[in-house]
Amino acid sequence: MRILILSKALLSSAYRRKTDALAALPDVQLTVASPAYWQEPRAQRSDYEPSPTPNYQIEILPMRFNGQHHLHYYPTFGALVRRLRPDIVHVDEESFNLATFLALRAAHQVGARTCFYNYANIARRYPPPFGWFERYAFAHAQHALACSHEAAEIIRNHGYTGALSIIPQTGVDPVQFAPRPDAHIARQPFTIGYVGRLVPEKGIADLISALATLPPPIQLRIVGSGTHADALRQHAHAVGVTSRIEWHAPVASHAIPTIMHGIDALVLPSRTTANWKEQFGRVLVEAMACGIPVIGSDSGEIPHVIGDGGIVYPEGQSHALADAIMHLVAHPHEYADYSHKARQRVQQHYTQQALAHQYLQIYQQMLMPAQMAKSLVTPAQ
Repeated sequence: MRILILSKALLSSAYRRKTDALAALPDVQLTVASPAYWQEPRAQRSDYEPSPTPNYQIEILPMRFNGQHHLHYYPTFGALVRRLRPDIVHVDEESFNLATFLALRAAHQVGARTCFYNYANIARRYPPPFGWFERYAFAHAQHALACSHEAAEIIRNHGYTGALSIIPQTGVDPVQFAPRPDAHIARQPFTIGYVGRLVPEKGIADLISALATLPPPIQLRIVGSGTHADALRQHAHAVGVTSRIEWHAPVASHAIPTIMHGIDALVLPSRTTANWKEQFGRVLVEAMACGIPVIGSDSGEIPHVIGDGGIVYPEGQSHALADAIMHLVAHPHEYADYSHKARQRVQQHYTQQALAHQYLQIYQQMLMPAQMAKSLVTPAQ
């Protein structure tokens, strides 16, 4: 089976552990197409991270309109499709993006079977030309992939009637993301961690406000960059916790386990806005794989990801967040239980090996006759 995956997420060497596992499966000839970099709006640029890929090829493609989620595209992708003649073209982009439309059209021209990947979990109708792109994807793709229950529901409500799977885009390597020897024991001083973009919708101001109500031995470590960084530092000064916060620049994906080993709990305090809610929260899975208990708001998919591996609190309620943190500090037996369950949940649902097998099953379904594949749905975790 000749598979071509187009994905800017696969810039990350850690994310490519899924494609490493996929390429190692029988009867798989894999090519991954990725840009040289991605400029995430309001955050730091991410460059391609080289790593060995002995069982498959990486094609680094030029990108137009880099950083524009819905308008970027790859001008040479059509030529790549015509050269490789794949059986499967997997486009890791939303159904309504220009890149998706052009990639699916190129695949359709050579008779390849196709799928797209939707993150969008806010219900809205897309104006032309984006609504046209979405209708084209729905009409021509053999499978839809969704990162969350809400994203899947939106696809259905927009009229997609084909095969649909709810599945993470990538998982984690449980060897790379392994617990430190004492991961089940909270250390002193207790250190809370946040890893991600420093933008308002991530709710970091709520985390800083929560810290201000907690006893001084509790510390906060923030790793990331973004347009809200200065405002967050000012907020920390205003509530009197500047000396209790460490600020760190973003790190490469392979360095994330080291970050996790330096904290006692990870918090993802996301806040739903009119235009955004948390779509998955990969950093939760990375922490859980390291045996680090997690605390997350109830924005979007966060409760489904955490499951029994941590604590969920009502978004925007900093006092509830403070209570959740204090609960972990004050109850060492429950802390150890969360640590164990977090790691166990990842091993059951979110490893790269498990996802590689699930993706291969989806690709095999895509090659089935349409009437058989249409009724197939991968169950949600």
